[in-house]
Amino acid sequence: MTDNPASPDVSALRNLSDTVHQRSRLSVLATLHEVGKAEFSLISQVTGLSDGNLSRHIKVLEDAGFVKMQKGYIGRRPRTWIEMTREGHRAFEEELQLLRNLVDSAERKIQSPDQAIPKTRIGGEPGQGATRPATS
Repeated sequence: MTDNPASPDVSALRNLSDTVHQRSRLSVLATLHEVGKAEFSLISQVTGLSDGNLSRHIKVLEDAGFVKMQKGYIGRRPRTWIEMTREGHRAFEEELQLLRNLVDSAERKIQSPDQAIPKTRIGGEPGQGATRPATS
């Protein structure tokens, strides 16, 4: 928490995982969280990522120990399946909890306008121009 009681508590932002929080990787993990083990092509379709881009993100997640890949065949056609590891589930759930905490904090600020960040005029006469949070 900061010294200024009107400042938002965004300390949780420092705890977000760069590996998990990146939008594409978060969407891969969210997909796997919902469906369990999934074929590469399904993840590509759901996330909208190209095969090459998805491969790079899966490699990052695999290197972090968050997913594992299994290659095999259906008939003569090669297939790749991706599955979230126990560590991946833990990291994903921690990330979700941090995001929930941020949303809860923001909602408390909205419900308690007396705790809102004071605004200052950017310019112009009173009633004109935009406002921005006051800086100390």
